[in-house]
Amino acid sequence: MTSVAIQNHPKPHILIVDDDKEIRTLLSEILEKNELIIFQASQGSEMRDILKSKKIDLMILDINLPDEDGISLCKEVRSSSSLPIIMLTAKTSPIERVIGLETGADDYVCKPFEPMELVSRVRSLLRRSKLNSNSDKQSEEASKIHFDSWTLDVLGRHLLREDGMILSLSTSEFNLLKMFIDHANQVMNRDQIMDHIYGRESGPFDRSIDIQVSRLRNKIEHNPKSPAIIKTVRSEGYLFTSKISTSI
Repeated sequence: MTSVAIQNHPKPHILIVDDDKEIRTLLSEILEKNELIIFQASQGSEMRDILKSKKIDLMILDINLPDEDGISLCKEVRSSSSLPIIMLTAKTSPIERVIGLETGADDYVCKPFEPMELVSRVRSLLRRSKLNSNSDKQSEEASKIHFDSWTLDVLGRHLLREDGMILSLSTSEFNLLKMFIDHANQVMNRDQIMDHIYGRESGPFDRSIDIQVSRLRNKIEHNPKSPAIIKTVRSEGYLFTSKISTSI
């Protein structure tokens, strides 16, 4: 098997949560050959213990677990953390992929998976997480971006509403919103968005971008069914229309 080195030092820590020992072992072998440090958990309680005791940079989470399902665990983690999450889903169940993204996963890989596809997804998500983190640290002159009734705290990676309510953002939600802000008043098609968020083009049946946009709209729009901040341009893509200002 060809090794694809992930240039990110110190070595990233990956948590694999799957009740199938063979899959955990296979994933561990694949990722360890690519300069990653692996931790394993077979259930939710072990996942929590590792997240409390170790610095984890990315989690691979199976959607079907015997004690607590991956959807519930993803929602739990996402409620307090922007940890990048890749869901493992059944190839025959597209609804699982939709639900996984709606509950906060940043990407998904279908079983059975191609080893190098998984490595590519991990590399892409780690790279984007690291680039965004570095960008945040270098953006103190504009660490707060104001639009509509919201303030995006770039360093804190969360949204602050004008009434003081704080909303957490997943890695992909933050990346998506930041991309729209950086390209305000420009129509962005699905392939462009997919490249910014996942580092790849969208497939003909890939609904992940629409799901991510819908989820972001549900958080920031006054009326998600009639969006005024992120508008749909029929047959073209999406358009971020709010006026933007920045502050330190």
